[in-house]
Amino acid sequence: MEIGRSIQRVDAFDKVTGRARFTDDLCPRPILEARILHSTIANGWVKSMDVSRAQALPGVVKVLTCFDVPPHQYPTPGHPWSVEEAHQDVSDRRLLNQRVRIYGDDIAAVVAEDALTARRALGLIQVEYEEYPPVLTPAAALAEGTPPLHEEYPGNVLKRHTAEIPLPESDFKCAEDVLTFPGYHQFRGHYETQQVQHCHMEPPISYAYAEGERICVVTSTQIPHIVRRVVGQALGIPWGRVRVVKPYIGGGFGNKQEVLYEPLNAWLCAQVGGRPVRLEVSREETFQNTRSRHPISFDVRAAVDGDGYLMARECVAVSNQGGYASHGHAIVSNAVTGFRQTYLDQLAHRSDAWTVYTNIATPGAMRGYGIPQANFALECMMEDIALQYGLDPLAFRLQNLMPQGYVDPLNGIVCHSTGARECVEKGRHFIHWDELRAKYQNQTGPVRRGVGMAVFSYKTGVWPISLETSSARVVLNQDGTVQLQLGATEIGQGGDTVFSQMAAQAIGIPTEDVHIVSTQDTDTAPFDTGAYASRQTYVTGHAIKKAGLQFRDKVLEYARELLPGGEKLDIQGRNVVDGASGEVLLPLAELALTAFYSFGHSEHLTAEATSQCRDNTFSFGCCFAEIEVDIPVGKIKVLNIVNVHDSGKLINPKLAEAQVHGGMSMGLGYALSEEMKYDPKTGRLLNGNLLDYKMPTALDHPELHALFVETEDPSGPFGNKALGEPPAIPVAPAVRNALLHATGVAVNTLPLSPQRLVEAFREGGLLE
Repeated sequence: MEIGRSIQRVDAFDKVTGRARFTDDLCPRPILEARILHSTIANGWVKSMDVSRAQALPGVVKVLTCFDVPPHQYPTPGHPWSVEEAHQDVSDRRLLNQRVRIYGDDIAAVVAEDALTARRALGLIQVEYEEYPPVLTPAAALAEGTPPLHEEYPGNVLKRHTAEIPLPESDFKCAEDVLTFPGYHQFRGHYETQQVQHCHMEPPISYAYAEGERICVVTSTQIPHIVRRVVGQALGIPWGRVRVVKPYIGGGFGNKQEVLYEPLNAWLCAQVGGRPVRLEVSREETFQNTRSRHPISFDVRAAVDGDGYLMARECVAVSNQGGYASHGHAIVSNAVTGFRQTYLDQLAHRSDAWTVYTNIATPGAMRGYGIPQANFALECMMEDIALQYGLDPLAFRLQNLMPQGYVDPLNGIVCHSTGARECVEKGRHFIHWDELRAKYQNQTGPVRRGVGMAVFSYKTGVWPISLETSSARVVLNQDGTVQLQLGATEIGQGGDTVFSQMAAQAIGIPTEDVHIVSTQDTDTAPFDTGAYASRQTYVTGHAIKKAGLQFRDKVLEYARELLPGGEKLDIQGRNVVDGASGEVLLPLAELALTAFYSFGHSEHLTAEATSQCRDNTFSFGCCFAEIEVDIPVGKIKVLNIVNVHDSGKLINPKLAEAQVHGGMSMGLGYALSEEMKYDPKTGRLLNGNLLDYKMPTALDHPELHALFVETEDPSGPFGNKALGEPPAIPVAPAVRNALLHATGVAVNTLPLSPQRLVEAFREGGLLE
């Protein structure tokens, strides 16, 4: 059995020795260098630009401005193309923008013989602006008289949608009737989450060059096939004239599930006659000009009966979209959907989601895709309801959990399996929940301790909201091993390792005999939409299993020609064996040589399969956190923390544990310190670097604990379901709820930074 083995990562040796080739390692030298001129206003227009001094600088090849780019707009999110025009992504961005919508907007670019010359040239460009006041909040953007950031959206609302679940037969006519029914406990709450950056190790980087009439872009991306399409759209050329190559990638977390600077790089290459052009953005540009997590505010209501059952809930969510649509309304739409799930409303549910354009740096996809924001609001609400009405917070959650067999009434997603209760009980035992809740009750003094929890659910992939399709190719090598070729991407998460294990399991060979092609090239890699939404082991896993089984059948069919009378054959290890007795009949290496070189029947044994996944399921889990808070200083120290996950069958337990540890670390930064801050007068990002942006280090963490409850999900190719994104979801509300337990003060805005805590403690009467 290859599934369930904690084997070493297939890319481990190359990465620890430095042999792994990332984009910059492949870049030819010398190469032309491109640098971007960013606006020094947040809102307005570029009226004119003088590039004569820059163009005259020795070593400058070309200066191009927002007045030179093609006149059409294109979309940037890493979504599958929709053949239905109504469901296509918003096209609101040009290669360079004359209408300035964020501080640091891309308005011109220089291509030079070297990076130093390119940077010097940027300083010689003179720009004249028409400047408007920056609009940094949805409230300001929605205010009467605020000029539109996009003419197509005069009210600055990218999109709004409402949804209400039809009520079962009852005396109530609508959700509002249930929410206001005097016989139920009524609750209102307001919660806010902040904008944070991915802080992946490798900044976005690409280089582009011409191949005949085609443009090849080598780039650090999660979505090579989608980049190919968007480059074609942006340049207005057939998509077949674009080739995209993705080498090893130094992290993405969703930021590279966006088409960032690849279209601009391809266009610059075309403007200099197809000469190779390299475009790397700095850490500061990564903060300001790529993507981030959406700040979202939530106004929530709930009605709870006397037995502690949720009768109805309402969620009004407003997402700050920044200057451009990026993933746009999909984020807050997923957030209100996630708020609806996890727990079951007995009667009614209503949501109202807004996405509003402002002048902050554009948010996009980030690990969890709106669910960390929604889960913070949901789990804070559950804790606050329990406190307000004297309910046990753990028991209150357990009795309202989504049951197995649940079908989402709006999108039809089915809960095929659930280990949620087991996760909660496992975390409860690990953290010593009952003991600590009693021990830390009614504390006094400046330093106090508390324990908190949060539960989550997470969908696996994007069906039925978007297309879910993947392809895999298995090729027999001459020594009896196989090549595995995928369009799915390894982005540092261990994808290549679990893909190899899946293929090995399906074929019946050792994982060591699967040689996976880690570099995706759209010219040769089978189609896959890429790494996002915790989809790859689930969706691509189906394609791998399908191709692996087809390949196995082809090998056995060929073996029957070599083994007359061998009807019940099987593949075990490196051999063809008798399926009944297990007797070794033919080594695969011998079969392969015969297949390649036989005078009688030479055949290259391969299999390729596409799987369109038309199902989805829920993964579950929880986080328990024990903290110590220094009230006068406003400092939280996490003493102990555990995440417990139901992700179905674990393909590789060690890799699963590593995924959880990474997500927990990200969640702790989200909870305690990370936040993008702006100058309200100029709209300029104030802390767009790793010195001023307070990302926690290993020294700021306690030991991170990961536990699992393995269920067998019938919809997963090997009983598996989502794991990549879930670990980052429940940490922040668990820490917040521990703070509430320790101090009695509810802090409803992230991050739980010292300044915010001191202000809350003062307001709560704990400080003078």
